Order: sequence, then structure tokens, then C-alpha cells
Amino acid sequence: MTPSTLLDCIFHRIFCKYPRTRKWKPYYRKYKEFMLYSIFGVGTFLVSIIAYWLFTESFGWYILISNAVSWVFATSFAFVTNRRYVFVNHPHGVFAFFYQLGTFSTGRLLTLGIEELMLLVFIGLLQQPNMPVKIASQVIVVALNYVFSKLWVFRKKPA
Repeated sequence: MTPSTLLDCIFHRIFCKYPRTRKWKPYYRKYKEFMLYSIFGVGTFLVSIIAYWLFTESFGWYILISNAVSWVFATSFAFVTNRRYVFVNHPHGVFAFFYQLGTFSTGRLLTLGIEELMLLVFIGLLQQPNMPVKIASQVIVVALNYVFSKLWVFRKKPA
């Protein structure tokens, strides 16, 4: 069962069991993609935070190197889940796959640069605490990544 199907089953049961909730059904349909992105966005967030923590706190790596390596893990997770479960209406084929991978990576590289700058300024220069700054920067990055993914990478092309 896919996450999308599971979400449909949950909301179907809610709509059937509580008839007064049926008025929310159009909103569910409209925001289902955003809900799925939020679920997998939390997963991406956790992958990034855990990997970053592991590299900085356990291995003692420099913050920018740790962030770049954690970005590789988080971006890989995000591409697979976004393509497969969130933005499912996309063209198929080898060219389409590599085009999406390229645009996805380009957007994520842009937000990586923004995040690296935030970490450098707030942790490196202003000596703020490591993990709170990383968490705050991830919140901003996840929001920006949604915009890039929705409007650029996985956009629905007119028929």
C-alpha cells in the first residue's frame, strides 16, 4: 500500500464515520499533495538532522562539510520519495528521469548554498549553538524546497 493510498483510506474512513466531515473532502483533495510532501518533508528533515548530528557531534567534522554530506543523504531520500509518492503526475522515461533529477538537484544545490551561508554566519561567525541553528535552517530549506519542487521540478505540464 502506498502512502497516498493509506492517506486516502484514513480520510475515507473519517468521511464515512463522521458524515459532517464530508464538507472537508474537497479540501483534502486539493491539499493531499501538500500533506504527502509534509510527511516526507519531515522524513527528509530527520535524515538531514540525524546525519548532520552524527558527522558534527560523533565524528567531529567541520559544520559545512557535515552539512554538505548530510545534504547528499537528505536529497537522495527526498528525490525518491517526492518522485514516487508525492508528485506522481510526471512524464516517464529515461530522459524525463534525468531531467527531473537534474532540476531537482539544481534547486537543492541552491538551497544548500543558502543553508551553508546560514550555518557559516550563525555558527561559524556569531558562535550560536550548532543544532538549534541547523534545525532552524532546515525549516527554511524545507519550505524553499517545496516551492522549487512544486513550481519547477515536478510541475504539471499543460496537456
